[in-house]
Amino acid sequence: MTRIDLCGTWELSHRSHRTEHVGSLEETFGDDWEILPARVAGNVELALIEAGKLPDPFCGRNIFVLRPYEFEDWWYRRTFLAQSLEPGQRARLVFGGLDCFATIWLNGRNLGTTDNALIEHVFDVTDCLNADCDNTLVVRLASPVMSARGHCIEPSESGTLDSWEAIGVRKPPHCWGWDIMPRLVSAGLWRPVSLEILEPNHIASLYFCTRHASPDNAHLRVQWQVETDRVEPEGISVRFTGECGDSRFSRTVDARFTAGATGIDVPHPELWWPKGYGEPSLYTIRTELLLDGEVADVRTDRVGLRTIDLHRTETAGPDGDFRFVVNGVPVLVKGSNWVPADAFHSRDAERYAPLLALADDVGCNMLRCWGGNVYEDHAFFDLCDEKGIMVWQDFAFACSRYPQSLSFLARVRVEAESVIRKLRNHASLALWCGDNEIDCVYVGDGLDPAQNRISREALRRAVERCDPYRPYLPSSPYFSPQAGGDWDALPEQHLWGARNYYKSREYVETTAHFIGEIGYHGCPNVSSLRRFLSPDALWPWQDNEEWRVHATDPTPEPGGMAYRVELMAKQIAEMFDAVPDMLEDFALASQICQAEAKKFFVEMVRLRKWRRTGVLWWNLVDGWPQFSDAVVDYYLSKKLAYHYLRRVQQPMCLMVDEPDTWHVRLVMGNDSRVNAAGRYAVRDADSGAIVSQGEFESPANENCELARIPISRGQQAMWLIQWTANDVKGANHALVGGPPFALERYRAWLQAIAGLDGNFDADQVGR
Repeated sequence: MTRIDLCGTWELSHRSHRTEHVGSLEETFGDDWEILPARVAGNVELALIEAGKLPDPFCGRNIFVLRPYEFEDWWYRRTFLAQSLEPGQRARLVFGGLDCFATIWLNGRNLGTTDNALIEHVFDVTDCLNADCDNTLVVRLASPVMSARGHCIEPSESGTLDSWEAIGVRKPPHCWGWDIMPRLVSAGLWRPVSLEILEPNHIASLYFCTRHASPDNAHLRVQWQVETDRVEPEGISVRFTGECGDSRFSRTVDARFTAGATGIDVPHPELWWPKGYGEPSLYTIRTELLLDGEVADVRTDRVGLRTIDLHRTETAGPDGDFRFVVNGVPVLVKGSNWVPADAFHSRDAERYAPLLALADDVGCNMLRCWGGNVYEDHAFFDLCDEKGIMVWQDFAFACSRYPQSLSFLARVRVEAESVIRKLRNHASLALWCGDNEIDCVYVGDGLDPAQNRISREALRRAVERCDPYRPYLPSSPYFSPQAGGDWDALPEQHLWGARNYYKSREYVETTAHFIGEIGYHGCPNVSSLRRFLSPDALWPWQDNEEWRVHATDPTPEPGGMAYRVELMAKQIAEMFDAVPDMLEDFALASQICQAEAKKFFVEMVRLRKWRRTGVLWWNLVDGWPQFSDAVVDYYLSKKLAYHYLRRVQQPMCLMVDEPDTWHVRLVMGNDSRVNAAGRYAVRDADSGAIVSQGEFESPANENCELARIPISRGQQAMWLIQWTANDVKGANHALVGGPPFALERYRAWLQAIAGLDGNFDADQVGR
């Protein structure tokens, strides 16, 4: 296949949706049209910003300037050269992302329309391509808000944050406004555009699936489909060769039809393991289509040999479970929720590498791709494959009751099958999940979530059809028939609640086996605040409109998210003796609260290992500048929580449990497949006195209690913890006792905490 890149600079113009546009396509981009240069892949707002037509929407209150553009129609145009096609070749236009209601013309011929911003769209242009001369490609994007008015909203449907226009429109749910993202109803050709030339004989699709994986043997199943101009299949064969380190395999299959499947046994394989449990080994598999022994087409894939199963019960309890098992080994999940990388999704690709480097560095072995987002591209999953980061993939449905009509279900099926076929060969992809919190919406509205045919029928059947060997979960969290509407009966839960003291009962007494969401606010560094707040809006926080806007409150008037500013102050007041009256101290205190909370959330799962099996905290990085639960802000500036999580998510970690019967347990958590041995010491940060020390042996993938240390609940102290396990050094700390703590005392402790491994500068926290 030959691919011609059609990205770069296009022409862009726009008209009000209510304007009588043009009598014919030839009249577009006339003398009365204002034409701007626009990058593709790109968003229309970014083109306006680059042309000086818009201010930076991420600063101050500027996000509201974008609202009038929601009612505009947008026109893209470019010309390109194409060579003559050889006999039997076919040409197709591939749009990686059209946002959203698009009409496409090539050389004046209407190729068709689209109504989904989340998937690829392909058009055969073999018969309308001009050879060896200019081809003119035009795309019209109709206003999604105006287009949504054609949807008749039924009583069974409901929107999120009063964004009822979102229900029938397949755009990323967050774009209509969320508690973590602004209302930014964008438009654009947001992923690359290309012209592909297909040879008459080529590989059409491949599906790789590991049916068995152990250190002794792996069984790889490959299903293939080819396209050929031969009438009879004689002389057609498919050859597979794979290599990973010293491990190799080869198999050739004669074709009896244009599709088939084969099994390949790989002795002593290099298996793919998630982070902490082994190397994420990837085989380079070369697939060749052979015609009479000659190579007609070649495709190369990177494939991980592994099995991932979800052992799940319908309800929580003593015999309940929600456990990921990789290659037969249970995995304790420590990870984060992945939210939009950028509010302008054309910039996602450039943020993948730095953001996933952070996920890798902080020790995440799973990311949950949240259902309010887009579906990330291959580059995202390639990096997760390489780093051993499992991906829990929600389908892009969140917090609403979507249409249940047959026509909408048909659109859902097309979307799901497109996404599944695109991503299913990635080793990191661990789970398909129907949606985010829609079961909760049904239960909260007094309805049975089983009425949701999207998650119970359309999506489930799409997974069963296109990726039958991967687990499927209807919703997160999922209210099974056995659980009814009882929150405490759910094996996987989202823990938000009052968001009060992080050791309150709602956190420590949860019945969840697996925590899919849990978060705690943390103020960004002051240096970041100066980048997105006006100088006169930096302080104080009270009655501060720009703080509210970046809380995130999606409307110009104070709305449902305004409370999130005060939330930071309340969490500071819960932990410390006073709320600081200076910005730098406020940011420091807020980040300490967040850091201790996030660290505690991971420890409360690790300390109850196998009764609790995983935690996905909210969240890693912001998609726009805001006050949030993220541990790294939009500008990639780290908060204190990042450093605390980096320590507590390492495979070997020594932790202190909560007081019980005048003692605390000192527990070594070993989340790996190797036994470990070493020495440890726990000392008091104020006096330097040794609290506990000794040698230990830690069995693979289990917890080991090393000591019980006498203590009373009224005692306040900071313990510094260090150890060496199999010649690898580690560090952690334990904040002992309950609030209120003195901020100045903690500031002194912070110096000692930073000094444990020197990975952060205590003097720069919050700055």
